[in-house]
Amino acid sequence: MIPTESLPELDALSAGALEALVRRHNRLYWEDQAPVISDYDYDRLVLALRRVAPDAAVLLELGEREERLGEPVQHRVPMLSLDKCYSADEAEDWARKLEGDFIVMPKLDGLACSLRYDARGRLMLAATRGTGTVGDDITRNVRHVADIPQQLPMGDVEVRGELFMRLSVFERFKDRFSNPRNLAAGAIKQKDAQRSASYGLSFAAYDLIGTPLETEEQKFAWLVAQGFAQMELRLARHGGLGEAYGWFAEQRPHLDYETDGVVFRANLVREQQRAGATAHHPRFAIAFKFQGESGRTTLEDVEWSVSRTGAITPVALVAPVQLSGASIARASLHHAGYVRKLGLSRGCSVLLTRRGGVIPHVEQVVAPGDVPVLPPDACPSCGGAVRWDGDFLSCAQPGSCRAARLGELEHYCTSVEVLGFGEKVLAAAYDAGLLQSPADLYGLTVEALSGLERLGEKSAINLVAQLQEKRSLPLPVFLRALGVPELGRHVAQLLADQYGTLERIRGVTVEELASLHSVGEVIARSVVEGLRERTALIDALLAHVSVAAGEAREQGGPLSGKSFVFTGRMASMDRKQAQAAVRALGADTPAGVSASLTHLVLGEEKDGAESSKLKSARKHNGKGAQIELLDEAAFVALLRSVSPAPN
Repeated sequence: MIPTESLPELDALSAGALEALVRRHNRLYWEDQAPVISDYDYDRLVLALRRVAPDAAVLLELGEREERLGEPVQHRVPMLSLDKCYSADEAEDWARKLEGDFIVMPKLDGLACSLRYDARGRLMLAATRGTGTVGDDITRNVRHVADIPQQLPMGDVEVRGELFMRLSVFERFKDRFSNPRNLAAGAIKQKDAQRSASYGLSFAAYDLIGTPLETEEQKFAWLVAQGFAQMELRLARHGGLGEAYGWFAEQRPHLDYETDGVVFRANLVREQQRAGATAHHPRFAIAFKFQGESGRTTLEDVEWSVSRTGAITPVALVAPVQLSGASIARASLHHAGYVRKLGLSRGCSVLLTRRGGVIPHVEQVVAPGDVPVLPPDACPSCGGAVRWDGDFLSCAQPGSCRAARLGELEHYCTSVEVLGFGEKVLAAAYDAGLLQSPADLYGLTVEALSGLERLGEKSAINLVAQLQEKRSLPLPVFLRALGVPELGRHVAQLLADQYGTLERIRGVTVEELASLHSVGEVIARSVVEGLRERTALIDALLAHVSVAAGEAREQGGPLSGKSFVFTGRMASMDRKQAQAAVRALGADTPAGVSASLTHLVLGEEKDGAESSKLKSARKHNGKGAQIELLDEAAFVALLRSVSPAPN
């Protein structure tokens, strides 16, 4: 609420009157969530009471503004449960009742939480889901969760999400607690806020209430732009829900949090409103729970493989067992530390689960075997030394390890989309001394390749021709192809958009990169150090490859500090071109209209009616925002006025 009252002359009030006022405004703030004075006026009121009655009882109670931990909170909109399905066919049957595509997100195994932001965008209240209609106040402790913004540019909104503990954080507590979820639930309710903060909880937003945004995609883009964590998301169409589920099932062992399924949600907000909800669950969302058939079998051996980064990964070789309609003879063991944790031995009886009906995993040892399985004390590929980093084992010298080098070569070929360089061809070229690093690919000749076993002249000509076509690479593709840990598709595109050229990216610091939304210090450090370690490789590749510049936002450009949103169709350019034009001049292009927006560009609407974005802008301007409305002609004129003159 915007403050609607002014305080009386405080110096003229008695101690009793001041105390009564403090109690009234405490109640309005905490119990009614409807403050009628500003924080500044509230602080003046408390200061006036302290001067005349420092021992007033209410002053001892003022901590309640931050000490209401556990007090009941009535949810404005019920936090409903989700309906569930257990097969792709069930999911598609549900989806047929809805129009449009679907946002797909992991169903985190954590603690549901509601965050309310007041009219000025300040975090005012945080509560657990509780019964769905009434939760517990956890505001004091939520303020110490690092990835929950305390201030948003848009007011009167509610963010819902999951409080959880990352598995990497849980490693510190696993000897004392059974699982991350229970620990997270206990940590957020600690009476000591500093102790609560010491558990390092995280927050993943999954819904945004109270905005004019029209799709879930727009909501998530806005949330990430405001500082909420970037989570794994997929967009699926009718007929593709099973594939999206399978993708998350495959990613599950590599995620840094526990998840027990995925959530499908109608992407169009208007479709959500049309579908409505029952008393128990919304009709526009459903949870597809991970499950898998389990079975007992015998561990015959453990195979150790070496990845392109040098990581040494175990795979269980088991007596074939039927699970979910398939014969399973190999199963995941995650990492070397997991082998130690299970206490594996050859001949032991193990329980396997085909999680999500896709990936077989060794879950536990049912009965011991005879010979303990020990992690290798030498690299299984090159025979060199190994090193431990927590639970992870790797080759100490991946630069001279055959398996790691072949992995690096295969990753480069896959990233730049050179077809035909499979594992066997690369191995033959490597063993023949033709290849050591990706840069050597561009020196291959038809004569040299055709001399390899099982590779004829026609195939050699095709491979060399493909390499010639890949002598010019888009900047994001080149970055991904380097094989730097954490430098995947998303971060590569982010770097290209932000910095524009490889030269600028190679000079970026950890601090600069960490300041970008959805990156953070861990990813930033990995990327910066990884690029530095690959200096020789990058220089060698640049002798053969040109890297096309990306679209960079000009630092301190003529539109720096401005933001543009577009609605309707323009005749002179499409929306992507318009967004690229203003970004190149330093402006931002947020997903939707908010009070902090500076410009809304109005194209032609199909039916001639006002768009929801225009209505939202008018609403914000009515409350004091200063969003400038530009038609296409005015927008083009603005671009011309600030664009650099051609040489």
